[in-house]
Amino acid sequence: MSRHYPPVALIGAPTDVGAGHRGASMGPEALRVANLHGRLRLRGLDVLDRGNLAGPPNPWTGPVDGYRHLAEVTAWNRAVMDAVAAELVGGRMPILLGGDHCLAIGSITAVANHCRATGKTLRVLWLDAHADFNTSQITPSGNIHGMPVACLCGYGPEELVSLGGHVPAMDTRSIRQIGIRSVDAGEKRFVHEVGLDIYDMRYIDEVGMRGVMQQALAGMDDNTHLHVSFDVDFLDPAIAPGVGTTVPGGPTYREAQLVMEMIADTGRLASLDIFEVNPAYDNHNQTALLAVDLVESLFGKSTLMRRGVDD
Repeated sequence: MSRHYPPVALIGAPTDVGAGHRGASMGPEALRVANLHGRLRLRGLDVLDRGNLAGPPNPWTGPVDGYRHLAEVTAWNRAVMDAVAAELVGGRMPILLGGDHCLAIGSITAVANHCRATGKTLRVLWLDAHADFNTSQITPSGNIHGMPVACLCGYGPEELVSLGGHVPAMDTRSIRQIGIRSVDAGEKRFVHEVGLDIYDMRYIDEVGMRGVMQQALAGMDDNTHLHVSFDVDFLDPAIAPGVGTTVPGGPTYREAQLVMEMIADTGRLASLDIFEVNPAYDNHNQTALLAVDLVESLFGKSTLMRRGVDD
C-alpha cells in the first residue's frame, strides 16, 4: 500500500515557559539529534527544517491571577501560530517540535483557522497523560501547559482564547483525547460538564487500543484535516522517561505503535505536534529516539508482515 505525503516543514519552538519543570526547551534539538529529519527523508518525504522560532525567555516566576508567564506564553503561541499558518498556506505539512504543550494553543489555532478558510473538517487527536483542561480558577499550579485544550475551546485568558481571532478556536466535538490518566479534581468536573471526548487508560484496558482508535478515528472522510498533538508523556515512563510530568500506567511500545499505524492507515494526517521531550530527565536521548520511531510509523513505517503493507 503506497502513500503520498505532502512536503513537510519542521518548526522548532524551544521553550518551557508553560511548564512546571525546566528542560522541554531542549526538546527540538533532542529530536534533531535523534535524526527526525533524516528518518522522514528515508520514508520518501520532502523535509525542510525551518530551524527554531524565537521568543521571550522563561522568567520562572510565580502565578499572577492564576497564570504563570501569561505574556511570555502568549508571545510564543503567536509565533507558533504564524509559523504553522504560513506552512499550511504554502502547502507544507507543519511538524511542530516543542517545547511544552502550551504551544498547542498556537499550533491548533492556526490549523483550525486553516480549516475554516478551506472548508475542511477538523479532527484533533490529543495523545497525552493529561486532559490539559484546567483554568485559572481550578489549576493547582498556574502552569499553562495544563490549560491548552481549555483555551482552544474558549475557556481561558482573553490573550490566548482569542489568539487567532475566532472564539472558540475549535469546538469540543473536534477533539479526541487518548491515554488520559492524570486529571485534577476540579478539572475532572469541568471535563464532564463540557462533554469532552476522552478515552482514558481504564477504557483502553477494557476495550483495547484497537477499539479505542477505531472509535476515535470514526467519521472522517476526504474532507477531514487530522491533526495529531503528541505529548510524549502519553507513553508509559518505563519506555519514555524523558518528560517532566511522568505518569505510570501509560501505553506500551506496541500499543503506541498501533496508535500511530492506525492513524497512518487513514491517510488523513495533515499536521503534527511533538511536545514535552525533556532531555534533562532522559537517558541517552531514549525518549526522543522513541518519539522519532513512532513518528516514522505515522508516515507509513510498519512492523506488519502482510502483503501490500509498506516495509
